[in-house]
Amino acid sequence: MRILADENVPGDAIEALRSRGHDVVWIRTFSPGATDDANLAEAVSQQRLLITFDKDYGELVFRLGNAASCGVVLFRISAPSATAVARIIADVLDSRDDWAGNFSVVDDRRIRMKPLSAVKPRRPR
Repeated sequence: MRILADENVPGDAIEALRSRGHDVVWIRTFSPGATDDANLAEAVSQQRLLITFDKDYGELVFRLGNAASCGVVLFRISAPSATAVARIIADVLDSRDDWAGNFSVVDDRRIRMKPLSAVKPRRPR
């Protein structure tokens, strides 16, 4: 899977995903300090699934209409350690293959997915 990991994704998770064969670009090393808009546009441009802990991406996609055809996975999980977070992220992402085209929220009990086809794209100014 091709993944763009936001800066807030722990390094342990990046390593876990790469060890499972995923192609992961980490914003922290690729483009530190980039805006959420720029990260989302980069994910779409590179056709990578964007993973994050940042709720602002929901605002960008649903309220502002930014393109996100690549798919976004927002993690809202609690875990006792970075190692546990890494395992959960890798297990969850490996559990499905339909992330693209959806805005997904993963919490401690479930995965909620909303098709991005229902989002009206932002109109040019």
